[in-house]
Amino acid sequence: MDSILKVENLSKHFIIKTSTFSEKEIIHAVKNVTFELKNGESIGLIGESGSGKSTMANLLLKLLEPSSGKIHLFGQDITYISESEMRKHRRDIQIIFQYTNAVLDPKMTVSELLLEPLRIHKIVEKSEMDSEVDRLLTLVGLKTSEKNKFPNQLSGGQNQRVIIARAIATRAKIIVCDEPVSALDVSVQGQILNLLSKLKDELKLSYIFISHDLKVVAHMCDQIAVMYKGEFVEFGKTHDVLYHSEHDYTKKLLEAIL
Repeated sequence: MDSILKVENLSKHFIIKTSTFSEKEIIHAVKNVTFELKNGESIGLIGESGSGKSTMANLLLKLLEPSSGKIHLFGQDITYISESEMRKHRRDIQIIFQYTNAVLDPKMTVSELLLEPLRIHKIVEKSEMDSEVDRLLTLVGLKTSEKNKFPNQLSGGQNQRVIIARAIATRAKIIVCDEPVSALDVSVQGQILNLLSKLKDELKLSYIFISHDLKVVAHMCDQIAVMYKGEFVEFGKTHDVLYHSEHDYTKKLLEAIL
């Protein structure tokens, strides 16, 4: 498999000053992280809140600028390119967010929400857009009759399917899944995970799968990176991390689900 995303010694720190007379405090949100994502592979980032997982997602998507290190996307160094330059690459790497109400404009219909990325990235001709919306809805398991509804007329699981449809609308090859099922009912979580697995195979996708739930990551990913205080304290094949873990923090995470 070819490497499609390569991260080298990536770091992000924030400088905090609580008052006029206090000394500056440096928070190391991500610290010297290195990994490669290969075509068709899924890497899980696991760790408790504050471990640096979401900061890592924002760095990969260039929503945050790194303090140091390198990010190569499909062989091109995107670490310090401008926002206008990055816009050309956004169709290749998309994100599925945790909370649907933060992403879906309540004043837009499902059809309008799906047409938006198609127009921005010029995915299909204007004459093909309506049929492309129908195709996307079918791919994520929604009826085409749902396209004229608004987000508040859909269930949480249906809205998450709309977000997934927006992510795959650009023909992205890398999807960052940032806690994609944690806000859903347990009964719906399995359906969404099965959908993501199906789409990975059908569309030849690669995932960066972020979660605090080790069971979810173990089910979805080929490799697991355990994050603690911004660092990868353990990284390897899923089986090795689950059954031959070396770091105490990983062992505590495993004990919590047994």
